[in-house]
Amino acid sequence: MSDSGDIPIRRARPADAPKLTPLINSAGEGIPLHLWRSMAPAGEDPWDFAARRWAEKLEDIEVSVVDFGAGPVACLVGYPTPKTPRPIPDDTPAMFRPALELENLAPGSWYINMLASEPAFRGRGLASALLKQAEMLARKDDCDQLSLIVADKKIDAIRLYRTFGFVETARRPIVEGENWSSDSDEWMLMLRAL
Repeated sequence: MSDSGDIPIRRARPADAPKLTPLINSAGEGIPLHLWRSMAPAGEDPWDFAARRWAEKLEDIEVSVVDFGAGPVACLVGYPTPKTPRPIPDDTPAMFRPALELENLAPGSWYINMLASEPAFRGRGLASALLKQAEMLARKDDCDQLSLIVADKKIDAIRLYRTFGFVETARRPIVEGENWSSDSDEWMLMLRAL
């Protein structure tokens, strides 16, 4: 467990999955729910499918959560990116290509894939504490920079990232998909040297 002031951070457990999935969907601009709907077996609720899937994933990946005693209210999902960019397969759906292209522009960085807080807990420093957690995890993984991708209309998030020293380095247009749209126009890649 890590502790940033009065903000308790711990590693997520499989039992946290039902409370994590709404946070993951929020961080992913609704794209996760779009995917869960298409992946869930016929008749299974996409949220139940997502919780089951994430419960399995949490056995193998490190997800940090803020928990004041009643389960996760904020989360951080991240990982080191490959030192050599991966080719994007030709059959990758168009809506995912821009983010993959941007991720490939930050090889060897520690990529903050998801950072989200429940609306009732925003403005309390949870995201800041999780960004400090990301920095600690990046150093542990021998990464010399943090990277993240954010939608251009997420002004509060961009302001927070700039406060933490992130700098915009590239943009790609958002490509909307079937049953998914965005209020934003572009994805922004932001980097921060450690």
